[in-house]
Amino acid sequence: MASLHLPPSAGTASSDSTSSNSRYTPVSNSDEDTPMSRLGKSPAGQLKLQTDFGDSVGVGGPVEEGDEEHGYESGEELEPKTRTAAAPKYTLEEEREVVRSFDRRLVPFLALLYLLSFLDRSNIGNARIAGMEEDLQLSSSQYEWLLTAFYITYILFEWMTLMYRLVPPHIYISLCVFGWGLVASFQCLATSFEGLVILRALLGITEAAFGPGVPFYLSLFYRRQELAFRNGLFISAAPLATSFASSLAWLIVKCSNNGPISPWRILFLVEGFPSVIVAVFAWVVIPDSPGRARFLSRRQRVVARVRLGESKLDYQNSPEKPFNWREIVKTASDPKAYMAAFMFFSCNVAFSSMPVFLPTIIKDMGYSTLYSQALSAPPYLFAFIVVLATSYASDRTRTRSPYLITHALISSLAYFMIAATGYFHTHLSPGSHTFIRYICVYPATAGFFSAITLIITWSMDNRVEKEGKGASIAILNIIGQCGPLLGTRLYPKSDGPWYIRGMAVCSFFMVVVAVLALALRVLLQRANRARDLSAVNRTGPGEERDELMGGGRRDDLEDHTGDQRLVYII
Repeated sequence: MASLHLPPSAGTASSDSTSSNSRYTPVSNSDEDTPMSRLGKSPAGQLKLQTDFGDSVGVGGPVEEGDEEHGYESGEELEPKTRTAAAPKYTLEEEREVVRSFDRRLVPFLALLYLLSFLDRSNIGNARIAGMEEDLQLSSSQYEWLLTAFYITYILFEWMTLMYRLVPPHIYISLCVFGWGLVASFQCLATSFEGLVILRALLGITEAAFGPGVPFYLSLFYRRQELAFRNGLFISAAPLATSFASSLAWLIVKCSNNGPISPWRILFLVEGFPSVIVAVFAWVVIPDSPGRARFLSRRQRVVARVRLGESKLDYQNSPEKPFNWREIVKTASDPKAYMAAFMFFSCNVAFSSMPVFLPTIIKDMGYSTLYSQALSAPPYLFAFIVVLATSYASDRTRTRSPYLITHALISSLAYFMIAATGYFHTHLSPGSHTFIRYICVYPATAGFFSAITLIITWSMDNRVEKEGKGASIAILNIIGQCGPLLGTRLYPKSDGPWYIRGMAVCSFFMVVVAVLALALRVLLQRANRARDLSAVNRTGPGEERDELMGGGRRDDLEDHTGDQRLVYII
């Protein structure tokens, strides 16, 4: 049984800190002074945590019920009995090691799953120019309906984001991956427009149950100042998947042009079936909570949960910790949630259209099918790098709106340049207008992929409770995923080869993203100033104020006479 040992001279100080409603920060291994609320630099030294399982406990299996009773899972001896008690101690190096473990074992695997899902969603664009349109005798309107059918069911089943809170994630995610893998593979058997449109609708259901809820799932493992980069690692799998799909499509078309099976059928099978296999690994790898991660030691599981300011009940549905419906109602009535959702809607107009139409757009620039597949890959590799750099910088500076506004405007300008080049193409040489249109694809795609990452993270940054985060993601996607209903109809064949209207519409909506981000920034700045003014009025200028410290989902919260106020990230 782990226990806390206090030096005699520290006992009184601990008692005082409890009565004054203060929290401790993690212990630092450095020689610098560690902030200790209300205690100052006590000669008693720092509060130490001693456990009889020590740091030598290796990575093991899931925590058993017997271990919970001994405090390994519940961590009762590490946690305060109430929210006002002193927080437990752990070193900064311990915390960093836990974060590194999640970065190595959890985030890359989730990114792999999202890569597979986006691959199965967007490879229809490559299949179109690989012979699917001719074999199934599809019109331009029917192809657009294949894209729209996916997003109709994707929108209708966005509510399933909340299932991450109700079903153990390792079961839920595995079933989702297995489901879309089967449906995506069955597309290779389609013999008519009707059969393929049904499969696309089913694919929308299975993917809606997974992708939109993953940022919420990651918020259970990371603090909000850590979340943008991890969301970036996850979402950047989308441009990587599109790049990989184009490269793989090029290889499949090259190798199977004269084979007995149509290249587009092989493409659907080769890119769809791996998800079925990976679903088996998802059952084992995906943890239900920080305290149940198999790849952490027992000590690390406790630190992983305690650093977020959580108790065991925060991860379980029980009469003692019921589902917080009030937080869902509160989020649903918050205008800020809808501002983020309409940003997402506007960004999705571009996000949904470019990956599935780019091979066709490049082909209409005068390239062959083979070269079109190959030239579709580099813009997404560029977007992958930009997304990671942007999300990392956003976390380091703890700001979202400056990066979001900048990327939205750059993307808008790139789309405008493509549209303008198409409009004035008669005044340019064929080589010049082809070069300009292709080069502008790079900042256009990098801009909307980066914007998507920041919008999703920002929508959860300023929510405290898990139900609030889940509700904000549900609202974000229910409204935001209506954008593809427009985006998938922006590039009909009749507008080729210049697609001026589609490019102009995407340019306009990226400006809308920038305007809404600026408006939300101003709104949050005013809320922070009002909070600061209210705090000064209650405590008086020069009076010391208690602060909730130790981070986690309650990080940046201030506590004055029991009232908690969130410091908004802008």
